[in-house]
Amino acid sequence: MKATEIKNKSDAELQTELESIRKEQFNLRMQRGAGQEVRPHIWREAKKNIARIKTVQRERQQSGDQS
Repeated sequence: MKATEIKNKSDAELQTELESIRKEQFNLRMQRGAGQEVRPHIWREAKKNIARIKTVQRERQQSGDQS
């Protein structure tokens, strides 16, 4: 997911997206704990997407722009 896509979403959509990515990350962590192979690029992508969403949320909070 690109930063421009994230910036075009509303706050509610961002929150929903963040929750779904965190669930995916949890499932990946459980797979790794169970001894299954988890492709590292999927893990990194989930972490980066979480960071991107949280950055946009923080920017909106600081600027007072609640779109």
